Amino acid sequence: MTAASHVPPHALLRPAIALPLLLVALIWGSTWIVITGQIGDYPASWSVAWRFLIATPAMFAVALLMGKSLRIGRTGHLLAVALGLFQFCGNFNFVYRAELHLTSGIVATMFSLMIVTNAIGGQVVLGQSVTRRFYLGGAIALSGIALLLIHEARIAPLEGRVALGILLALGGILSASTANILQATRGAAGLPMASLLGWAMLYGTLFNMVLGWWEAGWPGFPADATYWMGAAWLALAGSVVTFPLYYTLIRKIGAGRAAYQNILVIIIAMVISTFLEGYRWTPLAVTGGLLALAGMAVALRARSVPAAEPAPDADRTARSPSA
Repeated sequence: MTAASHVPPHALLRPAIALPLLLVALIWGSTWIVITGQIGDYPASWSVAWRFLIATPAMFAVALLMGKSLRIGRTGHLLAVALGLFQFCGNFNFVYRAELHLTSGIVATMFSLMIVTNAIGGQVVLGQSVTRRFYLGGAIALSGIALLLIHEARIAPLEGRVALGILLALGGILSASTANILQATRGAAGLPMASLLGWAMLYGTLFNMVLGWWEAGWPGFPADATYWMGAAWLALAGSVVTFPLYYTLIRKIGAGRAAYQNILVIIIAMVISTFLEGYRWTPLAVTGGLLALAGMAVALRARSVPAAEPAPDADRTARSPSA
């Protein structure tokens, strides 16, 4: 049983925990809509590359300000390469492309399925136990997401648009889950998180540039100031600010309770999508949204049971957001 498992449930209401939890949810809930301004007229791979080219030096600066060494050794660099490939290249390229075909709120809701894929990966690779209640919650959430996607398919103007968006989102989910499992291995346990993230973002940036060059050549720099404002928000707020806050929360209250912010992220993303993307709520969509939230609540409550809380190094399979 970890130190975090001794934290009582009402600790979530303490300002030192509740305020960072709310801040992370507000930022990650907003990033989904900001991504829509980074795609369409400009190659997605280059947009991801600029995002992490901005984020990388900032993350290194955070590591230095925290007094962490940037030396992570050969094993650390191999892990950073893998994280850069799966988390900061594959995951985000899938996400950016998925939002070409689905509204940002729907993509955000789909990514709640990472809770399930992380649990399965943790059980298979790391030997972590998963309760039946957790899988029950995942099944309920999946049924709700299915209803949301059916609603999306009914209003989609282009044939095949939703199907392609679903496949791209699933690719992002699997890529991000792979990264989550990698960062939970014993090889990652002793590495300073900020330093590891800095190197992973650097390698991810290089992968994105190579992919962007192969995909579209050199596209030039976007001239729209709004584009760069969005890229800066995604890099600094959506990546550099939130990751240290989120992992600090995990150390304080455990991964299960920290993951409650995922429910807030979905609510915020869907509200923003409603007002800015004209998302239309029908009885089918409302039912799907409620089922998705209810299923997540059941699954997350199952994961937050103290006796089932994994060890600190394994705890990092917690739900890392992708946006």
